[in-house]
Order: sequence, then structure tokens, then C-alpha cells
Amino acid sequence: MATSTMASPLLRLPDVELPVEAEQLRDEVRAFLDEERRRGAFEPQTDAWLAGFDSAFSARLGDRGWLGMTWPRRYGGHERPALHRFVVVEELLAAGAPVVAHWVSDRQSGPALLRYGTESQREKLLPAMAAGRCFFAIGMSEPDSGSDLASIRTAARRDGGGWVLNGTKVWTSQAHRCHYMIALCRTAPLQHEDRHAGLSQFIVDLTAPGVTITPIRLLDGEHHFNQVVLDDVRVGDDMVLGEVGAGWRQVTSELAHERSGPERFLSTLPLLRELVRGADPDDDRQATEVGALVAQLWALRRLSLQIAGSLDREEAPDVAAALVKDAGTTLENEIIDVVRALAQVEPSRSSPHPLERELARAVLHAPGFTLRGGTNEVLRGIVARGLGLR
Repeated sequence: MATSTMASPLLRLPDVELPVEAEQLRDEVRAFLDEERRRGAFEPQTDAWLAGFDSAFSARLGDRGWLGMTWPRRYGGHERPALHRFVVVEELLAAGAPVVAHWVSDRQSGPALLRYGTESQREKLLPAMAAGRCFFAIGMSEPDSGSDLASIRTAARRDGGGWVLNGTKVWTSQAHRCHYMIALCRTAPLQHEDRHAGLSQFIVDLTAPGVTITPIRLLDGEHHFNQVVLDDVRVGDDMVLGEVGAGWRQVTSELAHERSGPERFLSTLPLLRELVRGADPDDDRQATEVGALVAQLWALRRLSLQIAGSLDREEAPDVAAALVKDAGTTLENEIIDVVRALAQVEPSRSSPHPLERELARAVLHAPGFTLRGGTNEVLRGIVARGLGLR
């Protein structure tokens, strides 16, 4: 009991209220999105943050100062609080807007560069990222090394004034459209006594010789996942991210950003919205089921908001972030199950009815919900260790 009591503050984050300025910003974002929809710039879609790629839309967000919002101005940022960014992200996701082009850059690659990058790397990459014109992919997972990330085999060996990379990355979202990938590589032999040692990160130009990108398609042929093969890819010392050998510490510091945002529970909000629009207000079963989903959604939003406040204070809420990802993935799938039980409709990508279209899209994307950001089993292990239960 004492251990659990000592660890429990990891999940007791101070409550956060959005400032008036953030709510005013919300009105601006909603007005922008309404105008974008009216002129046909996008159609709201389930899981648009992973599959809705529109570089022009990202550039328009950059022009409005809604990317790199928390970054220093000298790197193209706007030095605004993380809570302001939370509001922008929340509205974009709720609208099902096509944000995937800039998503990884804005959410985690940019913050990683700010924390670990050289001045030259920051000056070269961050302004273009904040402008919505430079896109990054995540090079972590590998065949046979998805959840067990410490077992990766992609190797980087010293060669003159740089490095030569060989290996394979998988589930690399939008690599076929991105400019760079931050790849986690092994720069020293695997040590069974400390498997986290000897890992390093490299900024890889995805157009470089030796990079081969092939699609991993969804059931309907949609393409956003990829396999990326690195075959004697040369990377200069100037594109090493952070310290050689410190890759594990650097990667795990990214995960609070990757796992805690509103995308972890708003992916299927367009589907839930369509269910509510067609629901019978006099049907007690529908009211109960929808009410339970909304209650979970609101609780997750509060925790995600608290984590955003924690990141503003430069804290590392890793355990709480893992909980958001685990519970959010569960909710995303539960929304699909409730819609199928209540709506009695057939999912169809070509249907003229929005509920049938969104249900089809959600069903096809659901297998990937638990892949991105860590499986539920791994996340529950993180939470258990953080609480002193394992």
C-alpha cells in the first residue's frame, strides 16, 4: 500500500482551466474551419489526423501561426502556451480536418529538435516546419520489434565523417510524402544486461540514395502506412539528433507528446457525431449508450488537458500520457461497437449517408488504433510500473 501511495501522484495532475484567450482562439479556429468547409477545401473524416494529407491546408495553418505555436520566435514559432495549442488541435480534430501532413512535425519532431537538436538543425528545419512546409515521419517500429522497441536491429555504423544506416522500419505513416524521418538506430551491439544502451537517433532525408519506401495498405487499399528500407544510407554527423548512445532516453521523452493529445480520443468523433445526429431522443437505450461514451470522452479530455498544462510547466507526465493512449484507444473502438449496435446500418465507403461512410472508415482504420503510440498491453505495463504495481 505504501508503494502505491507514493507512486499515485504520477496520476494526480493539477486541474487546468483554459484561459479566456484560449477560448477566443477557439472561436477563430472554428470560423476558419467553417470557411474552409464552405468553400469545399475538405470534408470531415474519421481518423483524418492519420490519413488526411493536404500540404496546402497545413501551409494555411502555418500562415495563421497555428503550427509551432509553443516554439521560440527565432525558429519560426510563436511562444504561445501549450493550452493554446491544445485548443487549436482539439478543434482541428473535432472537425475531421486533414492535418496529417504537419502532424508529426508539430507534435513531436519539432519539440525533439528544440530539446536535443543542434543550433544548425533548428535553424534549418524548424522555421519550415512551423510554416507547414516541412514534414517528418517517425522511424521507430521494425519487423519483430514493434512493442519491444529496445530490440530494434536497424544499425548505424561509423564511416569517416558520418554514418551508414542499414535496416527496416515499418508502420511509418506518410513516409512516402514526408521530407525527413527521425530514425532510431543501434550504434553499439545489443547488450542483454541493458538493452536500452547503444541506441541513437538520426535525421534521415527520405529522398536520399538507398531509401526505399513501399506501402502497407489498409483492407480497402488506402495507403498511409509504409515500410522504409535503409540500404547503406549515408547520414552526416550534422544530422545526428542529440547524443550518440542516448537514443532511448530521447525517444521516451517524445512519448508524452505522442500519447497524450486529443487525437488519442477524438479519432472517431466524426462517427459519434453522425450517430448523435440520427439518434432518437426518446430511446432510453440510445441515450444511455451515447451518454456513457460522452462521459468517457469528457474524462479523457480533462486528463489530456491536465497533461498539456504539465508540459507547459516542462514536466514529464509519462504515466498519465500512457493512460490517455490506452483509454483513448479503448474508447475509439467502443464508439464503433456502439454505432454498429444502435444504428443498424451497413458500413459503406461509397454510401451517400454520412453515418454509413464514417462507420466504414472507422472499421477499416480500427486495426491501426493500437499500433500507433504503443499497444494497450505495453501501455498498461507502463502505468503499472509507474504506480508501483509491477
